[in-house]
Amino acid sequence: MARDYPLEKVRNFGIIAHIDAGKTTTSERILYYTGESHKIGEVHEGDTVTDWMEQERERGITITAAAITCFWNPSYMGADLSQKVRFNIIDTPGHIDFTSEVKRSMRVLDGAVVVFDGVAGVEPQSETNWRYAEEANVPRVCYINKLDRTGASFEKSFASILDRLSTKAVRVQIPIGLEDKFEGVVDLLTMKAYHFEGEKGEKVVAGEIPENVKAEAEKYRKELIEKIVEHDDALMHEYLEGREIPVEMLKKTLRKAVIANGIFPVLTGSSLKNKGVQLVLDAVVDYLPSPLDMPPAKGTNTDTGAEETRPASDEAPFAALIFKLQVDPFVGALSFFRVYSGSIAAGDDIYDSANNKKERLGRIVRLQADKREDVKIVYAGEIAAAVGLKEVKIGHTLCDPAHPIALESIVFPEPVVSMRIEPNTKADQERMGIALSRLSDEDPTFRIKSDPETMETIVSGMGELHLEIIVERMKREFGVQASTGKPQVAYRETIQGTSDVEYKHIKQTGGRGQYGHVKIRIKPLEPLIEGKKIKNNVEREDHFEFINSVRGGVIPQEFIQPVKKGIKEAMDRGVLAGFPVVDISVELYDGSAHDVDSSEIAFKLAAINAMQEAMQKAKPVLLEPIMKLEVVTPEKFMGDVTGSINSKRGAIEAMGERGQARVITAKVPLSELFGFTTQLRSLTEGRAVPNLEFSHYAIVPKSAADLVIAARK
Repeated sequence: MARDYPLEKVRNFGIIAHIDAGKTTTSERILYYTGESHKIGEVHEGDTVTDWMEQERERGITITAAAITCFWNPSYMGADLSQKVRFNIIDTPGHIDFTSEVKRSMRVLDGAVVVFDGVAGVEPQSETNWRYAEEANVPRVCYINKLDRTGASFEKSFASILDRLSTKAVRVQIPIGLEDKFEGVVDLLTMKAYHFEGEKGEKVVAGEIPENVKAEAEKYRKELIEKIVEHDDALMHEYLEGREIPVEMLKKTLRKAVIANGIFPVLTGSSLKNKGVQLVLDAVVDYLPSPLDMPPAKGTNTDTGAEETRPASDEAPFAALIFKLQVDPFVGALSFFRVYSGSIAAGDDIYDSANNKKERLGRIVRLQADKREDVKIVYAGEIAAAVGLKEVKIGHTLCDPAHPIALESIVFPEPVVSMRIEPNTKADQERMGIALSRLSDEDPTFRIKSDPETMETIVSGMGELHLEIIVERMKREFGVQASTGKPQVAYRETIQGTSDVEYKHIKQTGGRGQYGHVKIRIKPLEPLIEGKKIKNNVEREDHFEFINSVRGGVIPQEFIQPVKKGIKEAMDRGVLAGFPVVDISVELYDGSAHDVDSSEIAFKLAAINAMQEAMQKAKPVLLEPIMKLEVVTPEKFMGDVTGSINSKRGAIEAMGERGQARVITAKVPLSELFGFTTQLRSLTEGRAVPNLEFSHYAIVPKSAADLVIAARK
C-alpha cells in the first residue's frame, strides 16, 4: 500500500501552556475548524473532546496528553482544495504535577504552539514548558490568547515573552482593539486585517488595515522584516539596497529561521470568542517543520553498540518510540508510538530492543481524541497507537528485528512526595495490585514500593494533586476502595566524608560453610564532566558509581556482580532513617575467596554489611526536596505572604510585578509546604495563586533532621 499522505504535508505538534491559559479551548476550536467535531466543546460546560477523563472534566484541567489526528485546509487563503495538511496534535496538561506528560510529549513532537494568557503573559508553567522545549530543540510558534478579557494587553504579554523566555520572539500579528473592543488581527507580512464572521468565527475575511492601527503595523512590519533578513545574506543585501522583498520569499526565510529555532513568531487572538485560531493553524503549516525538516533520529545498534541514525523515510528500516501507555475502556491497552523511519503494518513482527523481545503487532489505531479509527499501515513521521502489546514501557524502541536499534529514551524527574495506601477489603487488595501496576506503567513519575518493615504499600509522585488523582482513578477505573495516609516527603540520604571498610562474612555450620571477604572505599559521587570518558573498570548509573579495582583474581570474576548487587541493596535503606541513599562512589579494591565455601550469596551479604558500616563512618546526612515556589498576590498581602514563606525555612529570591499583581519567587523545603495552599487562601482572601515546582535536593539542617530521624525510629 502506498502512503496516502506526502510527508511534507504532515505536522506533528503539541499545544503547551500554563494551566488556564486556554489550551484545551484552543484545541476544541482546532477540532471544530478542521471538521473533526461538529460542536465546539467548552471547558466550563465539561463537554470537551480532548479532556475525556471524568476527573479532567470535573476539575477543568488536562491530565493526560491526548493525541488527535485531523486535517487542515488553508483554502480561504486562496489555496487549492488538494492542499490539505495532516495534523497529529498532542494536547498536553498545564498543571505542574503532570509535567512528565509535557516532557515525554516534547520528545516526539516536531513543533509546538505555546499558548499564553493575554492578561497574565508568561506564567511559571510557561517557563518550565519553554525550558523542556529548549532541551528537546523543538521549534515554537507563540499564541497570545484571551485578548477579549478585561485587563488583557498584547504588548505587556509580548514584553513578558521577550523578558522571561527569549529575545528571539517577534510579532507577526498585532490585535485590532482589546478587551470588549477586540475585533480581529493584522497580519504584518501580508499587511491585511483579518476579521472572523459567522456564529463560530468560521468565516475569515481579509480587508484593509484600519487607520488607527496603520502606523503601528508599519513600524512593527519593519521590525519583523529586519529580524527575517538577518537569516539570509542575499535578502539582507536586497533589503539594504531598499528593494521590496516578495512576501513568499519572506515566508520561506521565516520558516527556515523558525525551524532552526532562530525566531519564535508571535500571533494573537481569542479562542473563546473564535477569533484568530485559523491563522494559528496556517502558521503551523507555514512555519513549523514537517518530519522531513527534522534531523534523523539518533540511536544505538543493540547488537554492536555503534551509534546509528534513522532518517524520516519509508524506505529506511522501521524504528518507533513508545511515548505513552493508556488503558482504554473499550479497546484495552494502547501503546502510543511515533514512527521515525520505515513503515509497519498490522500483523507484522516487531522487536522491542529494551527488553529483547519480539512481539506481533495486532491492531493499529489512530485517535481522534476519544474516538478510534483502525489503520492497516503506519509510515515514517506518523503517530498511532498499538493495541494489546504486552511488555512495552514508555521510552522503549520498537524496530525491525533485522535492524535492532535503541533510540534515545526519555528521562523523567524523580518523585518527591510519598503516601501510604492500603486496600479496604480483601477483594480491593487483589484489584489494587493490578491498578497500581497499570497506573505506574502509564505514568513514569508515579512509583510504587512496599516498606519491608511494615509491609505497607508506599506510592510516590510529583505532588499532592498527582497522588490525589491517582487514588481517584483507582476508585473509578478499577473499583478499588483504599485508605491513604498523610503525604510524606521523599527524603534521601548521602555521605559527606569518605571511609574504608573490610568485612568478612564467615559461617561454619555442618557441611559446606559460607565465606565472602571484601574491602571497599566509599566517597561522595562527583558529577560527570561532559566529554570525560568513563574508565573500563567503572560502572556508572544514576546517583551511583561502582569501581572494580580488584587485581590478580583475589575475588573471582563471578562474585563481582553479587558484590555490586549487595552494595545497591544496602543503598536502598540508609543508616540514618532508612531512606534511599544517593550520590555515592564505591570502590571494591581487595578481598579474598575460599575454594569451597565462597558463593554469590556469601559475597552479597559481605557487601551489604561492609556498605552499612562504611556509610556509618562517612558522615551520613539527610537530604530533602527543595521546591521553587512562586506566589502571585495583590500588593496589599505582600507582607503576610513573605512572612509566611520566611516562617517555612523559605529563602526569598526575587520580587517582581505582573500587571497589577506582585510576584514572589522563593525556594522552600517541601516538608514545610503541606497545606500551604489552604493557608495562603485564608491569608489573602483567596486571591493569591501559588505555583510549585521541584528544584533540587539539599541537606536538612540538624535540628530538623533530628526530628525526622526520631519520627522514623
